[in-house]
Amino acid sequence: MTEALPPWRPLLRAAMQREGRSVSARWVQLASTGRDGTPRVRTLVFRGWAGVDQLELFSDQRSEKVKELSSHGAAELCWLFPKARQQYRLRGMVQLITPAEQADLCQQRWQQLSDTGRAVWGWPTPAKPLDPSAAFPEHLSDTSPLPDHFVVLRLQVETVERLNLGPHPHQRTRWSAQTLWQEQPLNP
Repeated sequence: MTEALPPWRPLLRAAMQREGRSVSARWVQLASTGRDGTPRVRTLVFRGWAGVDQLELFSDQRSEKVKELSSHGAAELCWLFPKARQQYRLRGMVQLITPAEQADLCQQRWQQLSDTGRAVWGWPTPAKPLDPSAAFPEHLSDTSPLPDHFVVLRLQVETVERLNLGPHPHQRTRWSAQTLWQEQPLNP
């Protein structure tokens, strides 16, 4: 028996579809807490669903965001769909999945990337001083070995808020795993 989709998933899928082939429809902003306690936000690419309420992103284990999330896994994603005029905020805890822990899963995700998508894992360590002689490959083929620093970020969604900017007044709705995804209308 398969688990039923939460009621916000079809709405999110419809908003995504409304964006068409726009590359930015897969871009999400990940907010987390820095190791110094300050807020941090960065843009990542939505990679897919691992379950009805778990989504996946990929990162470089050498990056600061992975270090931050390993200390405190709480995060929120903001996902804006301009054509659909909707914003989703998904909050929860991030699980870091490394090749050392789940080699088969990471290898499968690695193979799903395009050659250009894999290339960034062949670049030098993120945020280190630039070495002008360092190699920045444009492509890594599917025969390239899975790097040890490839990591899957799996967000276990606990709360979702949707802001529908189309109608007047705007419509804001919240769903929470604690209430079994019962819809709660909010003031916009």
